[in-house]
Amino acid sequence: MRGFAVHNPFVTSICKQLRGRIRPDAKAISLIKGIDVNEDGFRLITDMIQESLHIKACVLSGANIASEVAEEKFCETTIGYRVRADGELFRDIFHTPSFRVNIVEDVIGVELCGALKNIVAIGGGLVDGLKLGDNTKAALIRIGLYEMRKFSKMFYSSVMDETFFESCGVADLITTCAGGRNRKVAEAHVTTGKSFDQLEQEMLNGQKLQGTSTAKDMFDILSKRGLLHEFPLMTTIYRICYENLPPMRIVEDI
Repeated sequence: MRGFAVHNPFVTSICKQLRGRIRPDAKAISLIKGIDVNEDGFRLITDMIQESLHIKACVLSGANIASEVAEEKFCETTIGYRVRADGELFRDIFHTPSFRVNIVEDVIGVELCGALKNIVAIGGGLVDGLKLGDNTKAALIRIGLYEMRKFSKMFYSSVMDETFFESCGVADLITTCAGGRNRKVAEAHVTTGKSFDQLEQEMLNGQKLQGTSTAKDMFDILSKRGLLHEFPLMTTIYRICYENLPPMRIVEDI
């Protein structure tokens, strides 16, 4: 078994180091949140692992704040699989009385939920910083979930609607918009006026801010295809992060 839990820019180099050193019947599971954008479009992290190492890769994602998992507070997670036996294997490895694992035959849907929810969490933090209240936060979460599903189905017709009701979907979106570093840094952007880059250095102790980088990846993908108008929330979040758009536009432009 090989587990991947690194920042996505390092996946290629790590796979190169592993090539030729693992058994052909090895199984991989990715905990990475993000996508790989290139000149030809974009790839999922599990596809990068499979193409490089020639082994099947599952993906794990869910409403799993690390500190609460470590304290054995009850939570759920989702494993997406292509081969059911692989999903069952990883479920048996990870499942505990306090860490419930559900498996779904939808690697792509689970993986995209894990990546895209971080963009929406930036919006959640902006709403908190602006003190716009719970109704606005709920509206943002609904619109965010809608755009996550729309993007996923637009590029991968095989993605299942049911996946968005798993822990990797709506549950993780709610949790990430209520806590976590993306929300926290976005709130600080509003209250301090500091840039996201500066706040990342000051607040995250070397961790990376995934929401802003994924927002940029999404903007690049959508702009090349003339689809920005189809995703007003994600487009506005990108422009607040990278084009100094006033944070209040988070509600004015969607």
